[in-house]
Amino acid sequence: MYRLDRAEAVEVLLVHPGGPFNVNKDLGAWSIPKGEFDVGEEILQTARREFYEELGSHIHGEFILLKPVRQKGGKTVHAYAVEGNFDTSDITSNTFRQEWPPHSGTMQDFPEIDRAEWFDLAEASTKINQAQTAFLDQLADFLK
Repeated sequence: MYRLDRAEAVEVLLVHPGGPFNVNKDLGAWSIPKGEFDVGEEILQTARREFYEELGSHIHGEFILLKPVRQKGGKTVHAYAVEGNFDTSDITSNTFRQEWPPHSGTMQDFPEIDRAEWFDLAEASTKINQAQTAFLDQLADFLK
């Protein structure tokens, strides 16, 4: 999701992964809202579902298909850009269950996303997973 501020500068919405391993990670740890395809699910359908699951809000608008990127671990990420606005103080993320502390036998639930924030393109490029900076570049090119 992107928005234009009062000065017409572009800001993008990024999410920070939840869980104990990501608590102190910042630069390079943020991402676009994303997730895995369900069987038979189309890319746009997945994007809408994942936005809802990670942020607790439905997303609407004119979607712009971006070129997929391949992340360092080999995962290919498909994405859309859509203009909108979202109150980052009001996220509701789905959760995942993990043994924590390790080898303790205690299972805990953690939010998949622990926060979301708006960043201008320059700051977003330092916060986002390195491979996903290509999405920021594509958005900037599209908006020119």
